[in-house]
Amino acid sequence: MILSCSNVCKSFADETILENISFNINDGEKAALIGPNGCGKSTLLKIITSLMSADSGEITLKKDAVIGYLEQHPSHNSELTIYEEVSLVKKDVMELEKKIRECELLMKDGSQSLDEVYKTYSRLTGEFEAKNGYACKSEIAGILNGLKIPKEDYDRKVSTLSGGQKTRVALGKLLLEAPDLLILDEPTNHLDMESIAWLEGFLSSYKKAVLIVAHDRYFLDRVVTKVIGIEGKRAYTYNGNYSEYAKKRALVRESLIKEYLNRQRDIKHQQEVIEKLRSFNREKSIKRAESRQKMLDKMTPIEKPVEFDEHMKIHFKPGIESGKDVLTIDSLSKSFGNNRLFSGLSFELKKGERLALIGANGTGKTTILKIINHIVSADSGTITYGSNVNIGYYDQEQQVLNDENNLFDEISDAYPEMTITAIRNLLASFLFTEDDVFKLVGMLSGGEKGRLSLAKLMLSNANLLILDEPTNHLDITSREILEDALNSYEGTVLFVSHDRYFINRTATRIIDLTRGQLISYPGNYDFYIEHKDIYENPVQEKDTACAEPVRKNSGDDWKEHKKNQALERKRLNDIKKLEDEIETLEKRNEEIDELMQLPENAGSAAALLPLCREKEDNEKRLILLMEQWEELSS
Repeated sequence: MILSCSNVCKSFADETILENISFNINDGEKAALIGPNGCGKSTLLKIITSLMSADSGEITLKKDAVIGYLEQHPSHNSELTIYEEVSLVKKDVMELEKKIRECELLMKDGSQSLDEVYKTYSRLTGEFEAKNGYACKSEIAGILNGLKIPKEDYDRKVSTLSGGQKTRVALGKLLLEAPDLLILDEPTNHLDMESIAWLEGFLSSYKKAVLIVAHDRYFLDRVVTKVIGIEGKRAYTYNGNYSEYAKKRALVRESLIKEYLNRQRDIKHQQEVIEKLRSFNREKSIKRAESRQKMLDKMTPIEKPVEFDEHMKIHFKPGIESGKDVLTIDSLSKSFGNNRLFSGLSFELKKGERLALIGANGTGKTTILKIINHIVSADSGTITYGSNVNIGYYDQEQQVLNDENNLFDEISDAYPEMTITAIRNLLASFLFTEDDVFKLVGMLSGGEKGRLSLAKLMLSNANLLILDEPTNHLDITSREILEDALNSYEGTVLFVSHDRYFINRTATRIIDLTRGQLISYPGNYDFYIEHKDIYENPVQEKDTACAEPVRKNSGDDWKEHKKNQALERKRLNDIKKLEDEIETLEKRNEEIDELMQLPENAGSAAALLPLCREKEDNEKRLILLMEQWEELSS
């Protein structure tokens, strides 16, 4: 065991954040710490790393264990370059290499005793090799490359980097350091999909222990083997990845809710009996009421399950139905100065689709959404909207919100016909209650702004939702609520997201913006991963149909996909009909055999002849049906 947390408690002012938190992490174990925003996950990490003290409880670390900690928002402003900063981790190895080079020069110029220099040289090279020094530079380059820090940026000073770039540098240093316990707070923030996939592989093969706070459920599924869930200020440990945790948590939740409701029903029944006995106003009935009250007071209370707490309530409903063709993009191009993002992009969006637009950072995904919403103009190309299309837009940067408004006015200005009660009820359903509604929008956190934007989006009654990174700043529970709302939505959705779990649950089609072109995949994220190599690098062979072509015209792709789906449904339906008829005929032949063996039929030619003819006809039909079945099945 490398880490033990025992009954850790922490309060701020009069509010308890953590209460009797207990869990263990073993050597080499990969664990996730999850829970809703504000439940104290980052606070707990700071307590573990001694950056903050607990009010009570005990943190026990394995003797001499080295901890590496990545904060969610590193504030390091080093004047070193990126390469110099990351190389600090290997400073001892670099010093050894420097001394080895000095020894080599001394051996060349002969100014000192060769034997003494050679002894020093042998000792230094032995140490260098033991510390894997020969692989040091390639190790540094591999990590920087995996985190998408290009070579041309190696000489940039850390102090000049953005917050996201500083996070990458800090993460690179930690991974290179390889501590006994690696603690990461939201490590996938500021990473694109390729970098996240690389980090998944790195951590999965990491031999030491890892504790991660992350909202990226796809990432957690591929890395962790234990989940520590903070629910209602307490910690509950589940073995398995995130998906296994979600299933187990649902069973536990159901059991807790059932137990809680049963206890509440018992309490209510006892209270009703006590009130009834007291209402008789007789000595015996009053004594019986007092006796029951004592029993009720001794009853062990069951804490209200955290799942009973209020969560967001989202329900998107189109005001009117759009036509089948919702959106057509033809030959779209856009550049900013000398930076050409894309050119000649074309795709179609059909009614009912939930289309995910993915691609590396900086490829222009958000720009495409802004062009569609007339926020940015295209250099060339056309955008055609279908009939009755009404767009609702969720902006990643929340620029559609007025920072000078309070929450109430933000809704009231957009929808003046709504009553005070209706606005308050709406805001309450997005967790803004009482005086929260008078907060200034500009003072809200990123998650609060996200919830407010979703509230306005829900009111829009749009039949085309365009969402730019809708899960940013949302905790896991809120993401799942949004996923369920989109999956039950009867309109059309076009969205950009880095949340692969979200994409996997909601997308019916994916378009990958890569190398300035669009590649369409008729499925969710799992389908995309499985077919990515085939679609990007189709095998061009005349005599084989094993490879599917790259599909850049998504309108044709959609039609072909629907046609293939219809043909496949027909094939499976025909096979089912054949199998049913084959089964019916075979059963009838068994019945005929039994009838032919009956005493009253066995000795009667008149009875046997029609049975024999029926069976012969059945056998001929069965041969034909089996031939058809084999052809369809192959």
